[in-house]
Amino acid sequence: MKSNYRNAVKALEKIGAPVIDHGGDEIYISAENNSLEIWADYYMMGSGCTMLDDFGVNHKINAILDKYGLFAEWQNPGCLAVCEA
Repeated sequence: MKSNYRNAVKALEKIGAPVIDHGGDEIYISAENNSLEIWADYYMMGSGCTMLDDFGVNHKINAILDKYGLFAEWQNPGCLAVCEA
């Protein structure tokens, strides 16, 4: 696993984000585990919710991924894929 992915996983886990690590450079974030905090919500895109960006992703996730040259995009309505910028 590349160091930027590894460091991002550690930082995301530290804030409690629901990371799914398949090893290698395949990292996903569950959008189905929003009980304590909304991490990602496909159906809230553009809703004006202040904790999410226009694409329904929590700003905390974006800040961490940006730091490591990564970004999240929707794999399906239940999961974000983490990709290199």
